[in-house]
Amino acid sequence: MRVIYYWSLLVLLVVAMASAEEQKTTGDEATPQEEKPATIPEEPAKPVKKGDGFDATHHTDWGTYYDPKNEFCGRFDCYKILGFDYESFGKEHPDKKVITQRYRALSREWHPDKSKHKNAKNRFVKIARAYEVLTSEETRKEYDFMRYNQEAYFKKYGSDVMWAYAPKSDTIMVVIFLLLAGSGISWLIQQKHWQNVADKLIKAAVEDWGSGQGGTPESKSLRERAVKKLQEEEEKAAETTNGNGESATSKKKKKVKLTASEKRKEQEESLRPIITELVNEMEDFGAGYHKPTWKDLLVVKLAQSPMTLGSGLMWNLKYAIRRLQKLELNDDEREVLTRRAVGEIHWVSATEDERKEMIMKDLWLPGNMVDWEEEQDMKQWSNTDRKRYMRMKKKGVKVGKEE
Repeated sequence: MRVIYYWSLLVLLVVAMASAEEQKTTGDEATPQEEKPATIPEEPAKPVKKGDGFDATHHTDWGTYYDPKNEFCGRFDCYKILGFDYESFGKEHPDKKVITQRYRALSREWHPDKSKHKNAKNRFVKIARAYEVLTSEETRKEYDFMRYNQEAYFKKYGSDVMWAYAPKSDTIMVVIFLLLAGSGISWLIQQKHWQNVADKLIKAAVEDWGSGQGGTPESKSLRERAVKKLQEEEEKAAETTNGNGESATSKKKKKVKLTASEKRKEQEESLRPIITELVNEMEDFGAGYHKPTWKDLLVVKLAQSPMTLGSGLMWNLKYAIRRLQKLELNDDEREVLTRRAVGEIHWVSATEDERKEMIMKDLWLPGNMVDWEEEQDMKQWSNTDRKRYMRMKKKGVKVGKEE
């Protein structure tokens, strides 16, 4: 009997716990509805379901459909808009009469002339479109066919249906940002160009490169100025030392004998900071290799480009007209043709006398240009190579430095 009694108590306990859990769940589900204030005048009264029990007021589940071109109901399902579930249809789908009944029920609730809802107009447009699609036999058939056949939709309505791009940023702000970024980059590029030439000039001056190594008159002049400045600093240092009472004998004892290469290296290290300082004072190396200024900004170049392009076109037009008239080349034409032939870097870096000499040689003619390029190459050769070349040329043998 005790066993039966205990089992009975256990069963009652389980039943009581299950009942309590069910009441708790029911209470939790009802909580959101109980929290709604009953005194708000805009809250519509809960409608009484009629006919098939469709609730037009609280129907918000419109489903989804693949229709990026808005040929039917856009991203919503036309069936769901009218309260039908395509997946739960049996053998018979809703006919035109049932669809019309649903449309009228929704119209009474959401027609802009009758409804006070803020978004009634937008909702009614979709409801009317869904009714139009589903009551047209041809459109409804196509709509049902394309529900699970997106490839057919893709082929019929074009390839742009896969994506829809919309500007998310202010176009003006994007353009301004790109111009500022481009201007910053153009400034850094110009600075890099100047720095490359400066580094090469410093190296040539410090190591005393010859013409065959790539040395230039500028690097030679720079080294001479640095050596002179170094000597002046050493003389000042010597005067200061002598003023402090240090004898010449003690100075000689401190000196250590160095080899020729060590002396050269020591001199180079002493000259390097002086040469670097002198080069940094140079704003423009010519041929466009100058420190960046406001004129190098991308914004400025873009603003000047129409004027530059226009003047270039006008010059070419005048040149073509003069050639048709068979007139001789004037000084301006000869200068422009020479400048184009030798290139902007050679022209800008040349002295006034060198420019006049290049113009006199008619370098825009192919044969003259070949001879001039040969002369420029020879300037980079050593004296031995030049003499050897001239001897071979007198004998009628064409030979270059590489031979």
